[in-house]
Parts: sequence; structure tokens; C-alpha cells
Amino acid sequence: METVYDWITVAIFGGLVVLFLHRSVGEQEPNDTILHYLPPAVGCAIANYVGNHGQGPISALIVVAVLIYIVLVLKPFGGLKF
Repeated sequence: METVYDWITVAIFGGLVVLFLHRSVGEQEPNDTILHYLPPAVGCAIANYVGNHGQGPISALIVVAVLIYIVLVLKPFGGLKF
């Protein structure tokens, strides 16, 4: 845990783990599978790798894409309500 990319991606991954565990022990049958969590987890790993190798702007774009995926697909807060 040496760079800002390490901290950001580990925080996002930790949030994914908490979301998965919260949904897996809930009373309702989850609407998602473990495969839905694979793209953002891999995205965090790629963003961390790219950021640690001097490509900060690309890493930032990947992190934003991961966050958009989480909000639109996994719907951690019940989805967007406009």
C-alpha cells in the first residue's frame, strides 16, 4: 500500500466485498451472481496496475468506469431514482 492507486482500488474492492456479503446473507434471494462482481474487481486490479506504472489519467478513467458499472449494474443503493 504505497500509492494512491493502491488505496483507492482496495477501498472500492472492499466495498464490493461488503456489498456481496450483505446481499448473500439477506432474506431476499439476490438478483445478482458472483459473476456480476468480476468486471469491477478486474477493473480495480487493472486500474491499480496501470496507475502504479505511471499512467494516472488512464487509471482514473478505469476507476470511473468501475464506479459507473457498480452504480448501474449492481445498484448498491437501490438504483438511481430521478
